[in-house]
Amino acid sequence: MVNTSAGILLYRVGADGPEVLIAHPGGPFWARKDDGAWSIVKGLLNEGEDLWTAARREFREEVGMDVPAGEHVELGTVTQRGGKIVTAFGVEADLDVSNAVSNTFEIEWPPKSGVMASFPEVDRIEWFGLAQAREKLLTAQHPFLDAVETVVAAR
Repeated sequence: MVNTSAGILLYRVGADGPEVLIAHPGGPFWARKDDGAWSIVKGLLNEGEDLWTAARREFREEVGMDVPAGEHVELGTVTQRGGKIVTAFGVEADLDVSNAVSNTFEIEWPPKSGVMASFPEVDRIEWFGLAQAREKLLTAQHPFLDAVETVVAAR
């Protein structure tokens, strides 16, 4: 069974051009990874859930805030290296994420220790210009940045 995720890529247009809001995954596996490790805010669909509903739910869980009001646009679908299919929606909004709080997950840590530890699903969320976002974001998700550029250029 293929994992399917849906996510939100907030974007805003500043003096230096478009910026996007992306997230760094939490937990010990990602602690020392930066460039190429960030992602749009996304998550797996629940059974019977539509993509837009799942994307908004995941945003709320991982950012601790609702998706700002505004029209959403489909930014496309990509298949990541592990086979996960990700569909993204763009929403133009200027959201202050200084108080963002992610949900948590538990894993055995250190491995084989028998000790369960809790980690935030997202440990950082930040606005980046498109050039820097290309460095930070998972390579498979770069088409979402291209789509944001297209949307902004068309307005």
